[in-house]
Amino acid sequence: MTITQNGPADPADDAETGYEVDDDPARVDRDAVWAFLSSDAYWGRWRERTDLEHQLDASWRVVGAYRRADGAMVGFARAVSDGRSFAYLADVYVLPETRGSGLGKELVRVIVEEGPGRDFRWMLHTSDAHGLYAKFGFAAPDTSYMERPGGRAARGPSVT
Repeated sequence: MTITQNGPADPADDAETGYEVDDDPARVDRDAVWAFLSSDAYWGRWRERTDLEHQLDASWRVVGAYRRADGAMVGFARAVSDGRSFAYLADVYVLPETRGSGLGKELVRVIVEEGPGRDFRWMLHTSDAHGLYAKFGFAAPDTSYMERPGGRAARGPSVT
Protein backbone atom coordinates (compact mmCIF):
# COMPACT_ATOMS: atom_id res chain seq x y z
CA MET A 1 0.00 0.00 0.00
CA THR A 2 1.36 3.42 -0.90
CA ILE A 3 0.93 6.33 1.44
CA THR A 4 0.97 9.69 -0.29
CA GLN A 5 0.88 12.80 1.85
CA ASN A 6 0.28 15.83 -0.34
CA GLY A 7 2.94 14.85 -2.79
CA PRO A 8 3.96 12.25 -5.34
CA ALA A 9 3.65 8.58 -4.52
CA ASP A 10 6.73 6.70 -3.47
CA PRO A 11 8.21 5.07 -6.58
CA ALA A 12 8.67 1.89 -4.56
CA ASP A 13 4.93 1.12 -4.68
CA ASP A 14 3.68 -2.07 -3.12
CA ALA A 15 1.84 -3.19 -6.23
CA GLU A 16 0.51 -6.29 -4.48
CA THR A 17 -2.19 -4.42 -2.56
CA GLY A 18 -3.63 -2.56 -5.50
CA TYR A 19 -4.54 0.43 -3.29
CA GLU A 20 -3.00 3.67 -2.14
CA VAL A 21 -3.91 6.08 0.63
CA ASP A 22 -3.55 9.80 -0.03
CA ASP A 23 -4.29 12.93 2.00
CA ASP A 24 -4.58 15.31 -0.94
CA PRO A 25 -7.97 17.07 -0.51
CA ALA A 26 -8.16 17.83 -4.24
CA ARG A 27 -8.20 14.12 -4.98
CA VAL A 28 -11.26 13.31 -2.85
CA ASP A 29 -14.17 12.14 -4.98
CA ARG A 30 -16.99 14.08 -3.34
CA ASP A 31 -19.63 12.21 -5.33
CA ALA A 32 -18.29 8.91 -3.98
CA VAL A 33 -18.29 10.22 -0.40
CA TRP A 34 -21.86 11.45 -0.85
CA ALA A 35 -22.98 8.17 -2.40
CA PHE A 36 -21.74 6.18 0.59
CA LEU A 37 -22.63 8.54 3.42
CA SER A 38 -26.11 9.33 2.13
CA SER A 39 -27.14 5.72 1.68
CA ASP A 40 -24.87 3.26 3.52
CA ALA A 41 -23.62 5.06 6.62
CA TYR A 42 -25.88 4.74 9.66
CA TRP A 43 -24.28 7.87 11.07
CA GLY A 44 -24.51 10.10 8.01
CA ARG A 45 -27.90 9.73 6.39
CA TRP A 46 -29.35 12.79 8.13
CA ARG A 47 -27.22 15.14 6.01
CA GLU A 48 -28.13 17.00 2.89
CA ARG A 49 -25.53 17.27 0.14
CA THR A 50 -24.88 20.91 1.07
CA ASP A 51 -24.13 19.82 4.66
CA LEU A 52 -21.55 17.34 3.41
CA GLU A 53 -19.95 19.88 1.07
CA HIS A 54 -19.60 22.31 3.96
CA GLN A 55 -18.14 19.60 6.21
CA LEU A 56 -15.60 18.59 3.58
CA ASP A 57 -14.57 22.20 2.99
CA ALA A 58 -14.22 22.81 6.74
CA SER A 59 -12.32 19.59 7.50
CA TRP A 60 -8.84 19.97 8.90
CA ARG A 61 -7.64 16.86 7.09
CA VAL A 62 -9.09 14.30 4.68
CA VAL A 63 -7.64 10.94 3.63
CA GLY A 64 -8.86 8.77 0.79
CA ALA A 65 -8.12 5.19 -0.22
CA TYR A 66 -7.89 4.65 -3.97
CA ARG A 67 -7.78 1.58 -6.19
CA ARG A 68 -4.62 1.80 -8.28
CA ALA A 69 -6.11 0.14 -11.34
CA ASP A 70 -8.62 2.91 -12.04
CA GLY A 71 -8.11 5.58 -9.35
CA ALA A 72 -11.56 4.98 -7.87
CA MET A 73 -11.96 6.08 -4.26
CA VAL A 74 -12.87 3.06 -2.11
CA GLY A 75 -12.44 4.49 1.38
CA PHE A 76 -12.38 7.77 3.23
CA ALA A 77 -11.78 9.46 6.58
CA ARG A 78 -11.82 13.08 7.70
CA ALA A 79 -10.91 15.05 10.80
CA VAL A 80 -11.83 18.39 12.30
CA SER A 81 -9.32 20.07 14.57
CA ASP A 82 -7.98 23.27 16.09
CA GLY A 83 -4.69 22.30 14.46
CA ARG A 84 -2.83 22.34 17.77
CA SER A 85 -4.14 19.98 20.43
CA PHE A 86 -7.26 18.02 19.55
CA ALA A 87 -8.96 16.38 16.60
CA TYR A 88 -12.22 14.61 15.94
CA LEU A 89 -12.22 11.62 13.60
CA ALA A 90 -15.31 11.38 11.40
CA ASP A 91 -16.87 9.63 8.42
CA VAL A 92 -14.47 6.70 8.23
CA TYR A 93 -15.60 4.12 5.71
CA VAL A 94 -14.36 1.47 3.31
CA LEU A 95 -16.60 0.15 0.56
CA PRO A 96 -17.95 -3.33 1.35
CA GLU A 97 -16.23 -4.97 -1.61
CA THR A 98 -12.79 -3.82 -0.41
CA ARG A 99 -13.19 -4.59 3.30
CA GLY A 100 -10.76 -7.08 4.76
CA SER A 101 -7.82 -5.63 2.81
CA GLY A 102 -6.51 -3.52 5.70
CA LEU A 103 -7.72 -0.25 4.21
CA GLY A 104 -9.72 0.75 7.29
CA LYS A 105 -6.64 0.30 9.49
CA GLU A 106 -4.52 2.21 7.02
CA LEU A 107 -6.96 5.13 6.78
CA VAL A 108 -7.07 5.46 10.56
CA ARG A 109 -3.30 5.04 10.90
CA VAL A 110 -2.54 7.70 8.32
CA ILE A 111 -5.00 10.28 9.60
CA VAL A 112 -4.25 9.74 13.32
CA GLU A 113 -0.61 8.66 13.48
CA GLU A 114 0.95 10.21 10.38
CA GLY A 115 1.26 13.91 9.88
CA PRO A 116 0.63 16.91 12.08
CA GLY A 117 -1.96 15.40 14.45
CA ARG A 118 -0.01 12.46 15.80
CA ASP A 119 0.33 13.98 19.29
CA PHE A 120 -3.21 15.37 19.51
CA ARG A 121 -6.01 14.19 21.76
CA TRP A 122 -8.34 12.37 19.34
CA MET A 123 -12.08 11.77 19.73
CA LEU A 124 -14.74 9.94 17.75
CA HIS A 125 -18.22 8.52 17.98
CA THR A 126 -18.95 5.03 16.72
CA SER A 127 -21.49 2.27 17.16
CA ASP A 128 -19.19 -0.32 15.62
CA ALA A 129 -15.51 -0.99 14.87
CA HIS A 130 -14.43 -0.41 18.47
CA GLY A 131 -11.72 -3.02 18.01
CA LEU A 132 -10.26 -1.16 15.04
CA TYR A 133 -10.11 2.14 16.90
CA ALA A 134 -8.72 0.56 20.08
CA LYS A 135 -5.63 -0.45 18.08
CA PHE A 136 -4.89 3.25 17.73
CA GLY A 137 -5.37 4.11 21.41
CA PHE A 138 -9.06 5.02 21.39
CA ALA A 139 -10.89 4.04 24.58
CA ALA A 140 -14.01 5.01 26.52
CA PRO A 141 -13.57 8.50 27.98
CA ASP A 142 -12.63 9.10 31.57
CA THR A 143 -14.79 11.04 34.02
CA SER A 144 -13.37 14.39 32.85
CA TYR A 145 -15.14 14.17 29.49
CA MET A 146 -18.62 15.60 29.00
CA GLU A 147 -20.65 16.07 25.87
CA ARG A 148 -23.71 17.99 24.82
CA PRO A 149 -25.51 15.97 22.11
CA GLY A 150 -26.48 17.85 18.99
CA GLY A 151 -29.98 18.24 17.64
CA ARG A 152 -30.22 17.18 14.02
CA ALA A 153 -27.35 14.66 14.02
CA ALA A 154 -28.43 13.15 17.34
CA ARG A 155 -31.88 12.36 15.97
CA GLY A 156 -30.35 10.26 13.22
CA PRO A 157 -31.94 9.41 9.89
CA SER A 158 -35.66 9.77 9.46
CA VAL A 159 -37.42 6.47 9.05
CA THR A 160 -40.19 6.22 6.50
